[in-house]
Amino acid sequence: MNASAACTPLRFLLNGRPVSIESSSIQTTLLDFLRDRGLTGAKEGCAEGECGACTVVLVAGDGSGSAYRAVNSCLLFLPMAAGHEIYTVESLAAQGKLTEAQQAMAAAGGSQCGYCTPGFVMSLFAEQYRPGRLGPCDPEALGGNLCRCTGYRPIRDAALALGAAPEGPWRDRLAKPAPPLESVEYESEGARFTRPTTVAECLGILAADPQARLIAGGTDLAVESNLHGRRWGRLVSLEAIAELREFRETEDSVRIGAAVTLNEIAARWNAPPESFRQWLPLFASPPLRNRATLGGNLMTASPIGDGAPLLMALDAVAHWAGARGRRTAPLAEFFTGYRRTALEAGELFTAIEIPRPGPAFSRFYKVAKRRVDDISTVAAGMAMDWDSAGRIARARFAFGGVAAVPLRATAAEEAVLGERWNESTVRRAQAALARTLEPISDHRGSAEYRLAVAQSLLEKFWWERREEAAA
Repeated sequence: MNASAACTPLRFLLNGRPVSIESSSIQTTLLDFLRDRGLTGAKEGCAEGECGACTVVLVAGDGSGSAYRAVNSCLLFLPMAAGHEIYTVESLAAQGKLTEAQQAMAAAGGSQCGYCTPGFVMSLFAEQYRPGRLGPCDPEALGGNLCRCTGYRPIRDAALALGAAPEGPWRDRLAKPAPPLESVEYESEGARFTRPTTVAECLGILAADPQARLIAGGTDLAVESNLHGRRWGRLVSLEAIAELREFRETEDSVRIGAAVTLNEIAARWNAPPESFRQWLPLFASPPLRNRATLGGNLMTASPIGDGAPLLMALDAVAHWAGARGRRTAPLAEFFTGYRRTALEAGELFTAIEIPRPGPAFSRFYKVAKRRVDDISTVAAGMAMDWDSAGRIARARFAFGGVAAVPLRATAAEEAVLGERWNESTVRRAQAALARTLEPISDHRGSAEYRLAVAQSLLEKFWWERREEAAA
């Protein structure tokens, strides 16, 4: 990298005006940058994407046009904003006239102390202008914003009071494409931020700098930086690599690029299995899903990650690239130990592929302290097919939270093959779980509790299939 490339400023649009930054730590958050510029509507409440007080909107592609996506500015390192178009709450009112989202919040009494209000307004603004929205705004779009004062009913009332997005510049903007993301090479205070545009370029960077750390949405890495003070000498963003942003459906499979965000997957997958529909709203919050990626979730190799059990039950295959070329493996064989995967140093996770047709019956279950936006105690993905005689031809029981890695309960699967899916078969599968699962005890649940939960979820799967068959 030459000196001129290292000094390339960071450029993006902020509230409609170009911004150029020549010297700022690569791990300065967008939130801190905004507040230093006097844009103090965005607040820091948690520094980990839980409270939504820092919410801003980012213009993202949506077909041939654009959409406003609510995102957590505390989880965006400033260089990640390069090339983007970003708006804060200060941009909404024109000549002192409030937008409809602001007016609705005020009219419904949705603001008391006001600390969280700008974040709620930005999420509500993005929902009102959501392309293709029919009917009232969905209060679930505010699921990433917390308020300690109002009790939420006035805020919900404000959301339900909003109609179609009004004509004007904000709506006109959505007819135009989002800014294309280009390569970035930025250096400050001895650390680098790089945004390559091809897999080959990314692999070259990893080969030359083995200590480089990959970053996609930043929803995990930025928390390490904010709360634990972690610092890296080189961050490599995957956001502009076209191959990693690909989503492709064919008759044989669905291929999801490692850097496609979760909400993008939901928007682009025409007919996902029922288990995916159940899984998505339980995975973090809407602003986090606007940035988080499947590739990032799987590469953490967390034994309690929610993505792995869902995908293993769907027989997903992992794809990655490196010096040895392109490699693949069933996701059930991808996790080699606690927080470890089959990838070698210098390799890059590129895609997850799900075979089609999908299973006849699939479900996702999550047991946690809270129903939404919480870490699993036990997660499970389950899928089953039957032959023409009504006997089980294929079963997949995948779990998180019951071992050092996410795993397929193959002994339980084998125990039910060729049988009818009834209560006695469920008991046989539960006995197999008792013999083979090795959960640990921690503050979320004891080993005994986790095993009992896993066994009870098998029974729930049976009951739900029974109810569907009877309908």
